[in-house]
Amino acid sequence: MVESGRIAISSGCLHTGSVARTRSRSASISDTVLSPRFETTTVVPSGETLSRLITQEIRPTDGPVLELGAGTGVFTRALLGRGVRESDLTLVEYGSDFMRVLQHRFPQARVLWMDASQLGNYDLFPGANVGAVISGLPLLTMSPRKVMSILSGAFSHMRPTGSFYQFTYGPRCPVPRAILDRLGLKVVRMGGTIRNIPPASVYRITRRQPLGIARRASNFDTPTA
Repeated sequence: MVESGRIAISSGCLHTGSVARTRSRSASISDTVLSPRFETTTVVPSGETLSRLITQEIRPTDGPVLELGAGTGVFTRALLGRGVRESDLTLVEYGSDFMRVLQHRFPQARVLWMDASQLGNYDLFPGANVGAVISGLPLLTMSPRKVMSILSGAFSHMRPTGSFYQFTYGPRCPVPRAILDRLGLKVVRMGGTIRNIPPASVYRITRRQPLGIARRASNFDTPTA
């Protein structure tokens, strides 16, 4: 049973003492039926080297921070090590066993038991003020439609300057170029680690700067004779 004050979504049910607003016509999350697919983040837990790499740019001022596919909390501990307050963490996990582990290990964090592709349906962060998203989701195993739903939902909660951090075991960014283009996003490879098993790479995904702003910034930075 979920503790009072926590939010957990299981088969569309909201287990908490409070009522959350939705972006649809439904009155509350508990009135909405979700159909999440089973998913797991990795074959083995992520290592400390990968945890440091994916969180290396995070600052305490980035809170609130959203973590997707939090698993057993390896990245969560790294976030705390970067100075993010536990109360500024929202952990999304669909595996019910992992969800209970997260609740036990991080009692001050908000733990959501839900499918990450449903993020865009709920007003989880009034004012869209999330500073960063850390993702341990296996995007390579998901359909393009689901990947797009996860990214669009995550960015709907983020500040204009927020970043989405994703790791992968593949040779390139796990988000197809077509999806990045459609959502107006850009990607940069931050680095990789061979110390993780298996070796992994980390990518930072951000919003593209509007063309007009980019041109003005370029003109401003160009020295004149």
